[in-house]
Amino acid sequence: APGKIITRVGGFIDAADRFDAEFFGISPREAESMDPQQRIVLETAWHAIEDAGVAPTSLHGSRTGVFLGVCNNDYGRLLFAHPDRIDPYFCPGNAASVAAGRVSYFLGLHGPSIAIDTACSSSLVAVHLAVQSLRGGECDLALAGGVNLILSPEMNINFSKGRMMAPNGHCKTFDAASDGYVRGE
Repeated sequence: APGKIITRVGGFIDAADRFDAEFFGISPREAESMDPQQRIVLETAWHAIEDAGVAPTSLHGSRTGVFLGVCNNDYGRLLFAHPDRIDPYFCPGNAASVAAGRVSYFLGLHGPSIAIDTACSSSLVAVHLAVQSLRGGECDLALAGGVNLILSPEMNINFSKGRMMAPNGHCKTFDAASDGYVRGE
């Protein structure tokens, strides 16, 4: 049916709306205009560094690169629907390029800081570029990953109309019975 999604299945994360803005030196007003993807990137980068056995604060001034796959901008589209909510923090809070830069700025990193949008392959390309940068001596350490939050139905409706989504919610990669994919965060 027009305007409907052909599946009810997807991979979703919990608590995307929670963020310790104060920890990252971000005002509550700025955090409200900030795409939750940027919030998740900051928190995940911090935890990834800790999980690697490195004190995040020890990286200040280091040649550490940030390579981030990010291609979705649902939050910005949602804010555009309410022009009264657009404030001075809107553009930096919703620009994919700023997401990688926020991590570099917060941690004081001096390596490459790149946001990559190659659609579904964005995270894989981020890892590829991180490895190239390490091998090429552009950085001594690299953070690589991706972020994708599904905050509105429009893209799912579009993909449903294009028959790109698996109606039963199961990917059947390289199978003759393949009939689409399942979106995830």
